[in-house]
Amino acid sequence: MLTVSALYIYPIKSLGGIAVDSAMVTDRGFKYDRRWMLVDENNIFLSQREIAQMALLKVEIEAEGLRVSHKYRDEIISIPFAPQGNETCSVVVWDDTCPAIYVSNEADKWFSNMLGYKCRLVYMPDDSHRLVDEKYSPGKELTSFSDAYPFLLIGQASLDELNSRLADALPINRFRPNMVFTGGEPHSEDIIKNFSINGIYFKGVKLCARCIITTTDQDTGIRNKEPLKTLAKYRVKNNNILFGQNLVNKGEGIIAVGDVLENITLHENNERFMV
Repeated sequence: MLTVSALYIYPIKSLGGIAVDSAMVTDRGFKYDRRWMLVDENNIFLSQREIAQMALLKVEIEAEGLRVSHKYRDEIISIPFAPQGNETCSVVVWDDTCPAIYVSNEADKWFSNMLGYKCRLVYMPDDSHRLVDEKYSPGKELTSFSDAYPFLLIGQASLDELNSRLADALPINRFRPNMVFTGGEPHSEDIIKNFSINGIYFKGVKLCARCIITTTDQDTGIRNKEPLKTLAKYRVKNNNILFGQNLVNKGEGIIAVGDVLENITLHENNERFMV
């Protein structure tokens, strides 16, 4: 039996995540997940790939909006759920261009000061519809400002397998999943095609290719060679280091830690690759 063991929301793309006991599934991922994003002067998205110190900005969800703080500085900003202005823009996330709203001049100044890099904070309104890659999922599913898909699923056994190969164990936050489950074998998520939780349907559409963000300590912003160095020894396929399964969903509702993954079907080529 596969059981949800952890859930995470990342309200502002590439900033610190939030562990939650339950989460609302919407038409484009968890409620609040990556609905905000930092962009550069050309309105191109920013992430920890370019600015590792983004990991040090921690986010909390409060009654009226987000509370963002710096882990090592006495600096805090509150961001209302609704943008304070109505200035619209077009922003770029990888190959996609989508409508967004600038949040506020105050937010722009605060984040630019915290990161030492001129940037602006934008919000994705409900009428901004960004589709996932139809090459992997032709159902016209939506995602927010995520890299490509609304959910990332990782099995705890997969992390345990990796940590058994490392000198120093790493936490799951290196991989920024939305859902973690217990049960099954290492990398069981590789072969999951369909499942449901509380009547909400999820489909595994593409294994997740991992980047330099996984080498960034989420508490210090310091980079190292792991886990990519070790994963490259047993998790490479088509020149990509793979860890976790991207998901799309159909249906909305609440899922919680302790819920069971039900009605599981597997991909036809259901062999996990490990060496």
